[in-house]
Amino acid sequence: MAKDRNPNRLINESSPYLLQHAYNPVDWYPWGEEALLKAKQEDKPILVSIGYAACHWCHVMEHQSFEDEKIAEVMNKHFVCIKVDREERPDLDAVHMDALQAMGLQGGWPLNVFLNSEAKPFYGGTYFTPQQWVNLLLNISEAYKKNRQELDKSAEQFVQHLNLSELQRFGLSQSQSAPSEEEFEEMYRNLARQFDKKYGGLGKAPKFPMPANYLFLLRYYYHTQDDAALKHLNLTLHEMAYGGIYDQIGGGFARYSVDEKWLVPHFEKMLYDNGQLISLYSEAYQLTKEPLYKDVVYETIAFAERELMSEEGGFYSSLDADSEGVEGKFYVFTRKELQDLFKEEEPILAKYYHVTTTGNFEHGQNILHRRISDEHFAKENELELEVLEEMVKTWKEKLMEVRSQRIRPGLDDKILCSWNAIMLKGLADAYYTFGNKHFLHLAVRNADFLLQHLKQGDKLYRNYKKGTASIDAFLEDYALLIRALIRVYEITFDEKYLQEARQLTDYTLANFFDEQEQLFFFTDQNAEKLVARKKELLDNVIPSSNSVMATNLYLLGLYFDEERYQQLSDTMLSQVKELVVKEPGHMGNWASLCFHKLQPTAEVAIVGHLAPEMRSELSSFYIPNMLLAGTESQSELPLLKDRSAINGKTTVYVCYNKTCQLPVHTAAEALEQLQKSSGQEPKFPTL
Repeated sequence: MAKDRNPNRLINESSPYLLQHAYNPVDWYPWGEEALLKAKQEDKPILVSIGYAACHWCHVMEHQSFEDEKIAEVMNKHFVCIKVDREERPDLDAVHMDALQAMGLQGGWPLNVFLNSEAKPFYGGTYFTPQQWVNLLLNISEAYKKNRQELDKSAEQFVQHLNLSELQRFGLSQSQSAPSEEEFEEMYRNLARQFDKKYGGLGKAPKFPMPANYLFLLRYYYHTQDDAALKHLNLTLHEMAYGGIYDQIGGGFARYSVDEKWLVPHFEKMLYDNGQLISLYSEAYQLTKEPLYKDVVYETIAFAERELMSEEGGFYSSLDADSEGVEGKFYVFTRKELQDLFKEEEPILAKYYHVTTTGNFEHGQNILHRRISDEHFAKENELELEVLEEMVKTWKEKLMEVRSQRIRPGLDDKILCSWNAIMLKGLADAYYTFGNKHFLHLAVRNADFLLQHLKQGDKLYRNYKKGTASIDAFLEDYALLIRALIRVYEITFDEKYLQEARQLTDYTLANFFDEQEQLFFFTDQNAEKLVARKKELLDNVIPSSNSVMATNLYLLGLYFDEERYQQLSDTMLSQVKELVVKEPGHMGNWASLCFHKLQPTAEVAIVGHLAPEMRSELSSFYIPNMLLAGTESQSELPLLKDRSAINGKTTVYVCYNKTCQLPVHTAAEALEQLQKSSGQEPKFPTL
């Protein structure tokens, strides 16, 4: 970063990604009226360059091209250049990524798209070498002058494509039937075709965690008791936890693995991955009681609190893959470093973490990873398990100390509503499973932070930094926060969180909902009008905002006895059901919603002074189709209204479809009712 240069307009932005480019010689503008007006007035094409702070190839292209004076001169002369942080503006990213794919080009970041002076896209690409980039700039500039009509015609066609509704694009129409058992099993079979039965996960390299798919597998196993589903889930969760994608020393997951073995990560750590994986490993522990899963949850929460949490209780967005300009440098070790550090203990450490002299990464470096459980390793090496565990604990402490002396990866310190909501739900799920009071404290603190700083009146904001929230929220922010608040209610029984969830839901229905297609737009009706107003249907690394809203409506419909919420949830699912059956790998969160609709959800109401303790007993068991409501005294919430603690003893009411079993006074009796009513025999551990 050449601070001797004068800064460009990005110097006034809050996004760390935009600020990284503030001293480029490129005359960057942030997206906004000033840049768009300049393009119209000067009749120039627009370059929209989109990336994010933790993106390795974004940094490479910046260093090679955007910091180069001569290349910047070409850009400034022929284009109005706009820089966008995709994490702050997912709406802009979605429109321009869709445009690139409509051009038949491969998507990715950095995303560079060329628009005409009316802000309509006509060409694009991702990473370019400096020479390719200059050639492309000159060719586009020339074509824009000589073949303007042709480019404008192309741009109009792309805009028409962008404005096709998602239902039209996928050829979907509303189904009249609820998901059937046969369709549910077909979802699983279609997903199972992609299983990597050797290393877990789906398909070959690169491998992304995609937690929504494994949450579906958990529910599928619960519903069918199909051991093949549980076997693949366990294989995947073990391989990820043992691999280099998981930080063996400091906890937390990298964004993805470049190889099929989960060994070599792309080293950036994203808040949204870690929040979802805390939820997944917590839920898997409820079912399996596998100690490894508990370790992963505890270590990942410790990482997030240590390295991503702000003093105010919000969570920052990500850690960069690079430090000192080298990918992964912060996390890897040479064998010699370890020998110098651990002396005579190094051979056993090297065996445990698969360290070699030649290394398994670049330049003789080692990515620490495991392949077997501590029990197996202790047995193979004739060690007492407790001795090994103490050694591993000491190794981690020493290696963390060494890492603390290194130059840290860059921190993207913006706070995003939806990503915080994902972490909030992760913390709430971890407390729900493990009952650790510190997790509860972190969750409540984060929930209150979000409601205080990212909510004003009825509406949410997307971002927060240094006391300021400046971007109106997208559907993703509302949907994921609503879902998290429902879970926070379940772990606190504080109805303010449920009421906030309902109010936000009603705001989305008033401002995001498309009555014609019975789905939600990604942007608020009051937001800036782009060339297309999109809807998000496919679950990706983050579940789609429509799938989360459909789930929220289902759950809130039960809590508040709101038939319209329930009906709308059914309608939304029926619109996409055909695609969920065919492509469950892209519709994992929708597939989980199908599970909820196959049989009635257990509505468990707890009334009495021991309601929190009773909730803790029940929530330690894996019952994914259950929602909890509770009060220590009385409540007007429909699930609790007119219910009391019988004879002053804390009382549990287990209900399905507004029909209740006999009231009981112990968790064991409630669990027995839940087992019988489900028509299954889930593998509950004994109380």
